[in-house]
Amino acid sequence: MGAEANKRVLFVAGTRPEIIKMAPVVDCARAELGQVTWLLTGQHQALANSVLTDLNVAVDEKLNVLQPGATLGQLTVRLMQAMDDALAKHNPAVVVVQGDTTTAMIAGLASFSRRIPVVHIEAGLRSGDLKHPFPEEVNRKIVGVFADLHCAPTSKARDNLLAEGVAADRILVTGNTVVDTLEMISGNLKQYGVVKKQILVTLHRRESWDGGIEESCRAIGRLAQCRDDIEFIFPVHTNPLVQSQVRAVLGGYDTVRLVDPMGYLELQSLLSQSWLVLTDSGGIQEEAPSYRVPVFVLRNVTERPEAVEQGQARMIGTDGDTIYKSCLELLDDPERYKAMQQGTNPFGDGRASNRIVRVLEYLLHNQFDKIQDIEPFE
Repeated sequence: MGAEANKRVLFVAGTRPEIIKMAPVVDCARAELGQVTWLLTGQHQALANSVLTDLNVAVDEKLNVLQPGATLGQLTVRLMQAMDDALAKHNPAVVVVQGDTTTAMIAGLASFSRRIPVVHIEAGLRSGDLKHPFPEEVNRKIVGVFADLHCAPTSKARDNLLAEGVAADRILVTGNTVVDTLEMISGNLKQYGVVKKQILVTLHRRESWDGGIEESCRAIGRLAQCRDDIEFIFPVHTNPLVQSQVRAVLGGYDTVRLVDPMGYLELQSLLSQSWLVLTDSGGIQEEAPSYRVPVFVLRNVTERPEAVEQGQARMIGTDGDTIYKSCLELLDDPERYKAMQQGTNPFGDGRASNRIVRVLEYLLHNQFDKIQDIEPFE
């Protein structure tokens, strides 16, 4: 009797967002597929450990690729060697990567080099600008070249892949798994006593380090000076360049609370009770519509246009005057604000994980033709 066919699925994550979005898929895969290994590369360490605790999930192995002060090139080299060793050790039948990180790009490329099929979760997001966001846009495009199956979160993401020449039968619109995660944690959110209109701020993008963050902060300071009905809560990213700019501009305002980075549950509790979000984060753009919280995106392009097109978010960039005027307009126009609260979350329906696990099941059994029978997210 021949040896049993290899059916091991290796999930690879390295950053907090990857863990958040991969956790419900891994849970579903462990229940349905059995032979599952979840590997963390260590691209984020403290943040990764924090979210594992918040989500009450466990990984099977942790690598340690992060070196303080390392460049993207140095991180890339360490990741490639570590992932090649891990693939030799685990010998998976398929590797699953998520999103747009250096971990996703290198884990996928290392797998491709060993002729191991790659499934890409959150495939097909495109801003159309290789430098915004940096380096995420390039990472996504690279994974899109060699992935065997593409789990696109929305129809727009699918259309981007089709335009790049990806075969239609290798794409499934699954919805974004972050909506699955929000459902998973919904019973664990805390309620705070909110008196003023609470505005959550997050800023960290590399492309904003040279002026954009400082300009945005000056607009927030102007708003804090002229309005006594609002309060800003700003979890400041740990990067020293971000810290120095934010604290230099906003350190003296009573109604601007500069706080340390929050755990995932704490941040979601805060987001769910916010009046407005000012952010350059991709994840928050996807999460806020579930709470009916309007979003002003402090970027000039987004790879997640669905909420903008549905009216739940607006692109306003990092120009200080634009931020200031846009916030005042929303504060003074209840009907405009109410309109931004309408609609369901355009990024997912809470069933993305089930669809992705079905994709994996058919891939493991070489039943590619059945993938298109899975009901897609619309």
